[in-house]
Amino acid sequence: MPYNEDSIKKMLPKTYLRKHVAHEIYDALTHFKSLVPLMDRYVYNDGTTKNLMSLTGTIPVMLEDQTYNIPVCLWIEESYPQTAPICFVRPTHEMMLIGGQYISNSGEVVLPYLEEWKCGECDLLSLLQVMVVVFGDFPPVCMQPHPEPEQAPCWLQFHRQAEVLSKTDGSMHLDLTGEDDLPFQEHETNC
Repeated sequence: MPYNEDSIKKMLPKTYLRKHVAHEIYDALTHFKSLVPLMDRYVYNDGTTKNLMSLTGTIPVMLEDQTYNIPVCLWIEESYPQTAPICFVRPTHEMMLIGGQYISNSGEVVLPYLEEWKCGECDLLSLLQVMVVVFGDFPPVCMQPHPEPEQAPCWLQFHRQAEVLSKTDGSMHLDLTGEDDLPFQEHETNC
């Protein structure tokens, strides 16, 4: 769905500086086309919740001459632009978060740009551009390592065929055939 400033403004509750916030979101969306504005429930660290505007999606980051789409979510509080957005990297299930200097273990983005936020000097577009540069130098996610396939049980690794044979007395026994198609001798094992 293409967004314009009016459609974004209509999404915002009246508690926001609607015209200003809608303009900044629209400006960010024209440069970062994979982001989407959403009103959603944000859960604060103390457990309280509030409906906030968010920009959710991916931002393109260059790493070793390859472009990677880093999933992010920027929460815009009603006090914006007086206060900085609350930003997170949101790894997909194929990704693993890399905590570090600019990313907390919970995925929160911790940049000097956010910590030194100044109303009138800082904005959403500049913040996203800073994130692209920093994430290019300090990637916040990596692909999950593929688990090693479980090793087959020893008897399966050697492709032995087992047959359950009935004896004439009604009891059962297991007949194992080795790789050479000869029956195993009593107490013989290759595992």
